[in-house]
Amino acid sequence: ALRHAWFPVARSVDLDIPQPATLLGENLVVYRTPEGRAVVQSRRCPHRGGDLSQGRVMQDGITCPYHGWRFRAADGACAVVPSLPNDQQHKIPERAVVRTYPVVERFEHVWTVLEEPAHSMYDPADFQDMDLETAAAAAIPAPIGVAAAMENFRDVAHFAFVHTVSMGQLPEVIEPLKVRREGLNINMDRFFKAGEGDWSVNGDCTMQYRCTAPGFASVIFDHGILGKRVLGIFPSPHTYDSVTLFCVVGVERGWSGTPLADCIEFEEMVTHEDVGVVGRIDPPEVPWDNEVTEVSVPADAYTLNYRAAFWQFVRETQEESTANAGAAPKRKIVSGSTMSQMPPE
Repeated sequence: ALRHAWFPVARSVDLDIPQPATLLGENLVVYRTPEGRAVVQSRRCPHRGGDLSQGRVMQDGITCPYHGWRFRAADGACAVVPSLPNDQQHKIPERAVVRTYPVVERFEHVWTVLEEPAHSMYDPADFQDMDLETAAAAAIPAPIGVAAAMENFRDVAHFAFVHTVSMGQLPEVIEPLKVRREGLNINMDRFFKAGEGDWSVNGDCTMQYRCTAPGFASVIFDHGILGKRVLGIFPSPHTYDSVTLFCVVGVERGWSGTPLADCIEFEEMVTHEDVGVVGRIDPPEVPWDNEVTEVSVPADAYTLNYRAAFWQFVRETQEESTANAGAAPKRKIVSGSTMSQMPPE
């Protein structure tokens, strides 16, 4: 199902040279054409397997570093084979094509989807309504699955234990959480009383958590008279149990708190603290098949609602795929799932 979901594969700021990426086991190259358009294609040259991320961007496409074959950005077809005379370029094999994927450039990152998209590209109304200055934070790898990564971003009970350096001393007891789920979207607003860590230097705020399954998470920090700042975190799965954590940080025009560069540094600190702990959870992905026992408490309300939304995404994507395939019977996506993993609707 995740092959039908949008994920980031590179930071926009890095496309001065081609970038390698891996999404759900597919090796990709990400680059920008001279006209400024971002492109995502298969990384392997179909001639002799050259790595196109080592190639050069020329005219309307990218060249293979091994034999110089040039592939068009528009459709991936080979346009030039240097070993052929100019008058025989029409003899380029028809199968000399690299797969080309859809691209949306948003939130300072390049996003793609491997199959027919199950939903439109994320575009939350909260972000549309704000005049933001944004920048990408460092991309940080983590040895966990995409759902486990998303749950970490939505969890608030770990602050007092994982973020003692960045956030300072915080209460361990969590108040009743008011979580709202509508289909794939899960929202929660929570007052945060600042601790004494660097991350908390801008003082108390209301944290407006927003999430869309399977892979979009954001927080709007409303600091009152200082203004608002935003954080978007998007785990991009290389494999079932490894991701890159892409992150955008922004401040509203007129923001009078710490500069954007400092906000980025703070969020990178928090993310590294998270990875140091969640990078060793067992198993590294949500146990959808109940292969281990998990127990939950009220502080896990956001996590449980996310699991319900994730499951809905998988189910709807499978149903759509089945309908498109014709006669194939519907079947469960994950064996052994129980309502103990899902909150009440």
